[in-house]
Amino acid sequence: MGNRQRCAVRAWIEGSLKRLSLAQQFMLASLVILVAGAVSIGWWVGQQIEVGVINRTAATTALYVESFVAPHLQDLNRAESLPLEHASVLGRLLEETSLGQYIVAFKVWDAGGRILYSTSPASIGRVFPVRGALARAWQGQMASRISDLRDEENALERERWTRLLETYLPVRLEGTNRIIAVVEFYQAVDDLQRESTAAQTRSWLVVGAATLAMYLLLAGLVRRGSDTIARQQAELGDQVVRLTGLLAQNEELHERVRRAAARTTALNERYLRRISAELHDGPAQDLGLALLRLDSVISREAMAQPSGPSPLGSAGLPGGQDGADLDRIEACLRRALQEVRAISAGLRLPELENRTLAESLAWVVRAHERRTDTKVALSLAGLPEQLSLPVKITLYRLVQEALSNAYRHGGGMSQRVSVGYEADHLTVAVSDQGPGFNWAKVADRDEHLGLVGMRERVESLGGLFRVESEPGRGTTVIAHLPLHPEEEDRER
Repeated sequence: MGNRQRCAVRAWIEGSLKRLSLAQQFMLASLVILVAGAVSIGWWVGQQIEVGVINRTAATTALYVESFVAPHLQDLNRAESLPLEHASVLGRLLEETSLGQYIVAFKVWDAGGRILYSTSPASIGRVFPVRGALARAWQGQMASRISDLRDEENALERERWTRLLETYLPVRLEGTNRIIAVVEFYQAVDDLQRESTAAQTRSWLVVGAATLAMYLLLAGLVRRGSDTIARQQAELGDQVVRLTGLLAQNEELHERVRRAAARTTALNERYLRRISAELHDGPAQDLGLALLRLDSVISREAMAQPSGPSPLGSAGLPGGQDGADLDRIEACLRRALQEVRAISAGLRLPELENRTLAESLAWVVRAHERRTDTKVALSLAGLPEQLSLPVKITLYRLVQEALSNAYRHGGGMSQRVSVGYEADHLTVAVSDQGPGFNWAKVADRDEHLGLVGMRERVESLGGLFRVESEPGRGTTVIAHLPLHPEEEDRER
């Protein structure tokens, strides 16, 4: 496979992994690790079982040698070869004993690597190097292994078998630890292989079942955790979306409040100018006229009677021209006093805190009717009894200013006030059937102080304000106000 193909395969694998979720990637990796672990553990357990079976067989063989073979090899302590009578006995032992039926070949070695006895007579007397398992046996160790018969000494066995269990056992002189010979047994591995395979199969089944149970348990835990994370991510995403919307609304409301606060000073200044103009054009004119008339009366009287008493003395009110002037002065002063009282009453709020919303609205409507001698239709639909004071004041001023505009510009024709309650918001509509005007042309002009003031009051509480008006179709002022603006501000 060339570099380009390897890069393409690697890119495909990386792309496939990226398309998987974290939980799926974890489960795939854990499956690979568990399978690799199961294979490794199974192989290791199989090897241990095979080693155990070989060692058990070797131990049985060692017991056989110690009991039946070793007594017939004691003469090797004095002779360099095995006597014929002992050799014939060894042959009968292999044929007559039960264990000997499993032994397919048998050899006796001396310390020089010479074969003293063998079930294959052709190999008797041959000499081979002392190494490997044979050398360990001469050192006093038992050595057993499954051999593929590739050694030179196994040439005759290799003609009949492909694999045999090869066991080397030291033979000691009775009563001492001196080794006088080494016995080599060859056993068929068919039964051994079947026993080992059965044991390995059982171990593989146990390891596989344990691995499968671990994987299923791990998959269940990861699946639950993944579902929980996915659900929390979805909920968090929804909360982020809602929070983003709330932040946008909050930003808009803050901008509106900022604009309202920035224009508060200018509006207050305009209100003071209006009060100044009303005082100048109303009571001030009447008072000025009264002073002029009073000066005229005083001047004429002074010319007529320079040293006499004042025309307002105990002799009574003067008649003629002076009496008429004094009547005009009194009328001017009365009008000035009424206008001052009307302006003062308009600036002063009644006690709204202890009144319900319906009572406050009825109060402002009745006051307008008394002041203008007009009629106002009042419609209240299911209003809450108690409301925060800022909302009450805003509603009071809104209705007061809207009715004043309806009387001033619409002649007080078919005045109507409607207040409704829905979904934690109040909706106020003040309408008349006057000549109306083009609201689109004057909506953003600050010289309409009353409309601007109403809008700023409503928007400062987080409400919405609009005017519906067209020439010849009357005018309607509409406002939507929250019931508890301070709570909404804290939530935002």
